[in-house]
Formats: sequence, structure tokens, C-alpha cells
Amino acid sequence: MSLRKYSLKSIILFIAILAGVVLNHSRAYAAQTKTMVVAGGCFWCVESDFERVRGVVKAVSGFTGGHTKNPTYKQVKAGGTGHFEAVQITYDPDKISYETLLKLFIMSIDPTDGGGQFCDRGDSYRTAIFVSNPREKAIAEATIRYAKRALHRRIRTQILPADRFYVAGPPHQNYYRGTRRVLTRFGIKKQSQTYQAYRKACGRDARVQRLWGANAPFIHH
Repeated sequence: MSLRKYSLKSIILFIAILAGVVLNHSRAYAAQTKTMVVAGGCFWCVESDFERVRGVVKAVSGFTGGHTKNPTYKQVKAGGTGHFEAVQITYDPDKISYETLLKLFIMSIDPTDGGGQFCDRGDSYRTAIFVSNPREKAIAEATIRYAKRALHRRIRTQILPADRFYVAGPPHQNYYRGTRRVLTRFGIKKQSQTYQAYRKACGRDARVQRLWGANAPFIHH
């Protein structure tokens, strides 16, 4: 009986220690990662692009910058919420810098377009960089100056203070690799197929390549 009690206490102690190790590891991991939020038109596209970047842990589609609480996709798309379609990017600063991520971002969009992006028009598809502190604002301003020098045109991408980020519903996460079949203007297709057809039809890559040439980082062929 005493042996059983000793064994049970040992198991409980081991589980407690293991849980503590996992919790401390999770806290340390969370502490070493950072987040940034950008709006680059279709959030499916921005999410798809940045999840391919080394040093990016994850990219989440959502909404920010508006006044409507807990907005739905339909509400934001219809207009009037003030929200942008945006993506929250979690990254490891030991592997990639905020400055590099912003440069990749600005070269993956048309920053000269103030009315939307590519075939997507309206306020929710405008581009913006959401900053949380003076350092981020300074880097964002430098990125805008870089784009202006490179393109020799007025840059319409806004720099705005970070606001609450609302995560979009599950159907909008990882849409670019989704397997669920949906009815679209392209017919009944898997989400991943629909995404590829949409991206090509919208002209995103063609426009970005015309603007940035060989510097365009995420061109899909």
C-alpha cells in the first residue's frame, strides 16, 4: 500500500513538474515573439504571402481600424464599419526584423492606390501599417519614404495607431490552402483552387510585378 502511495505521489509530482516546464517554455516563447498588423487589400493574400516568410510564426486574417465592435466579414465588406481587412503577423525578431517585414509588405502591394487594391475596391481594402510605438512609427515612415523614392509617385498607404484586432471567422483563416468545397463565380471548387483563381483574376501579382519588378517578393506564377 505504501509503495502504491509513493508511486502515485511520484507520478503526480512528475506531471506537475512537466506542466511547469511546458508553461515556462510557452511563456518564454511568447516573450520572444512579436506581432505587427498590416492591411494590404485581400487578407487571404497577405496571410498567404507572409506565412511563407522565414521567421514568421503565423499570420491571422481579421479586421482593425474601425468603430464597429466584433464586426463580421459581411459588415466590413459592405462598408460603414471603418475597418480594414488586415493581417496580424507573429514573428521571431531573432530571425527577421520588423524593418524587413515592412519592406516585404510594401513591395507586395500597390501603395500608390488609395481606393483599394487591385480588383477589390472600397475603404476596407485600403492599405495601412498599424504602429504600436514611436520606433515602429519611425520604421514605417522610413518604409514609406523608400517606396516613394523607388516608385517616384505619391504613396497612399497610411500609417495609423494600432487598434483592437478582431480575428475573422474560421472560414477566412488559411483560405489559400483550404480543402472545403465552395460555390463561387469560378464554379464549385476547393478553397485553395478558388483562392488561386481569384488571385490571378484580380491581377494582384501582375500589378505588383509591374510596380516592383524583380524586387517583388511574392509573385505567384
